[in-house]
Amino acid sequence: MQYYPATDYLPHEAPMVMIDKVHLVDEEHCICGVQVNQDGILAPFLNNDKALPNFYTIELMAQTIGIWNGYHGMSKHKKPQLGMLLGGRSIKTTLTAFPHLSQLIIQANLVLSDAKLANFDCQINIDQQCVASGKLNVYEPDHMELQYLVGEKRLGV
Repeated sequence: MQYYPATDYLPHEAPMVMIDKVHLVDEEHCICGVQVNQDGILAPFLNNDKALPNFYTIELMAQTIGIWNGYHGMSKHKKPQLGMLLGGRSIKTTLTAFPHLSQLIIQANLVLSDAKLANFDCQINIDQQCVASGKLNVYEPDHMELQYLVGEKRLGV
């Protein structure tokens, strides 16, 4: 199946989009990829060794979840919505940084979902080897909640 660029599924703008390839989206899975490359979309985030520090692990996983959500929203003719990361559990990485020229494959598997809350089991692979994993809890606020959260509106006003 052919997918749109990752930017079409996310409410982010450059340079905050950290995914460049959508490989698969279905009801319970999303697989995306990005290459760690000094000339690619991750360039602004690379360290002096041209590697991506491992603290970007959660953002890569969260954006993969965002792509899953954006894809399903598009099928209902919705624009990409801002989601919120509520937290992560069991976040583990085996590398201090993702090496230059490595191809990262990020996978998010839906574990539990209701109208606004969801839990995903995620991992990042390099050469079919898991180098990071964790469980992320996410929330999609409605328009009124979002206005309140960013200070544009007060409840009861």
